Amino acid sequence: MKISTKGRYALRMMVDIAENQKNGYVTLKGVSARQGISKKYLEQIALHLSQADMLRAVRGYQGGYMLAKPTEDYTVNDILQVVEGSMAPVTCLEKGKNTCERSSYCQTLPVWLGLDKVITDYLSSISLQDVVDGHFSHPAE
Repeated sequence: MKISTKGRYALRMMVDIAENQKNGYVTLKGVSARQGISKKYLEQIALHLSQADMLRAVRGYQGGYMLAKPTEDYTVNDILQVVEGSMAPVTCLEKGKNTCERSSYCQTLPVWLGLDKVITDYLSSISLQDVVDGHFSHPAE
């Protein structure tokens, strides 16, 4: 499993908005300048996050984006799933219910299920506020 650029940028954008929304709506132009990410690319990501009710958008003068909920209510897993889709390490786990004809006797399936659980549990244990504050445990610690 590899997190795409879209996933990495989505998390950076959400952190930036969280840090800068205290003065009102945050413009993508501002996020672009601070994060060094193309405004066009941010627009695509913002659309996904808005459709998932993670961001509130206001058009026009004084417009921009704000988080739809408090930062503690978002997990890194939530954000990545919106833009990445499945975070499953193998395709047979992508749709939730395993439809592989080998699943009933696959000797490797428990390995992938365990890895999927570790990834999901870890990313779900980190809130957006944790990232903003830099307070979360690293697996190697």
